[in-house]
Amino acid sequence: MLDFQTLLQIFWTGLANSTYAVLLAAAFALVLKVVKVWNFAQAGMMGIAYYTMYWAIQKLGWPAYAALALGAGAAIVAALAMEILGLQTFRRRHSPPLTFFIFTLVISELVQYVLAMIAGTEPVSLAASIMSTSYIVGGVVVSEWDLKAIAATVILMSMLFFIMRRTRHGQYMIAAADNPHLSRLYGVNVRKVYALTFVLAAILIAAGMYLFGTRASMVPNTPLEMMLFAVIAALLGGMGNVFGAAIAAVFLGLLRAFSILVIPSAWQSLILYALLFITILFFPKGVQLTGLMRKRPVAKSTAPGA
Repeated sequence: MLDFQTLLQIFWTGLANSTYAVLLAAAFALVLKVVKVWNFAQAGMMGIAYYTMYWAIQKLGWPAYAALALGAGAAIVAALAMEILGLQTFRRRHSPPLTFFIFTLVISELVQYVLAMIAGTEPVSLAASIMSTSYIVGGVVVSEWDLKAIAATVILMSMLFFIMRRTRHGQYMIAAADNPHLSRLYGVNVRKVYALTFVLAAILIAAGMYLFGTRASMVPNTPLEMMLFAVIAALLGGMGNVFGAAIAAVFLGLLRAFSILVIPSAWQSLILYALLFITILFFPKGVQLTGLMRKRPVAKSTAPGA
């Protein structure tokens, strides 16, 4: 029979393991909200960031902070290249939304195959060992990785909240998300707003992949599987609701952790697919977990238009 201590341990482990999922879900929801693109190319950016960090740490012997900065830089370059060379071209052509979706999906698949050709298909980890120093706190095993991952996630999400709600650029992002054409009339440079959105998303992606890579190993097609989690969280949290997606990611992480009590771990993905089906069928606009991203008025600016 299960005791309270076991349930508490499952809760803590599930909470810690949901940290990188929170960052990846927030990155996906941020692009969806502001740029209005289902950015499945995020899986490619995840792979680029991960293998760049792996190369820096395992091959060059760089410290973690330098490798993380390099991985974030690589993800930012890839994201901006996709935005400038691809998405902006489609906007000028007034391409239908399906074109954007197919383009990001093709980018994701292309990056996966290129990474497989370059790095191979063997699982690789960013850490020499995924074991971490652990402590017993109230009968619960708490590792240093758990504490660092939770702290890093809270800090990054707090910074994103501050940028979105307390800075002028954040207000421009919310305005462009609400009505890009009206935002241009108010002097908002929408192209720069979209670029900033991809930069912020790339930073979240790199941080999320670093946390994942110090906890588990990865092969080139792993990001595509992880994208399913981010998509479900974005849908469940409300279409384009960044912080709602983050909360939903925590919920999904805990659900997956507790599912081990009733279903073998090999079948846990079945729960995600079932949730995706239920969410699309019954909650197409999400369940509106939070109102943190309410609309705010456009601030006047003398910035040049897009």
